[in-house]
Amino acid sequence: MAPPHLGTLDALARLALAARRVGCELRLLRPSGELRELVSLAGLDEALGVEPQRQPEERKEPLGVEEEGEVGDSAVP
Repeated sequence: MAPPHLGTLDALARLALAARRVGCELRLLRPSGELRELVSLAGLDEALGVEPQRQPEERKEPLGVEEEGEVGDSAVP
C-alpha cells in the first residue's frame, strides 16, 4: 500500500466538505499512523473527523484483600 500524500488529503477534505453540505459527517476510524500524521500536520484532525488514538486500557487489580495481616490483628482499634 502506498503511503498517503497531499492528493489523498485533498480528496478526503473534499469528501468531508461534500458530506457536510448534505448534512453528513465524515469520520476516519483507525487511520494508519502515516495518514494520522499527515492529517495532524495539515491541522485537519477535527475537519476530517479523525478519532483520537486510543491507548490500551490498563489492567485493574482484581478485587480482593488489599492488606495482609496476622490472624490476631483486629481491623477496628
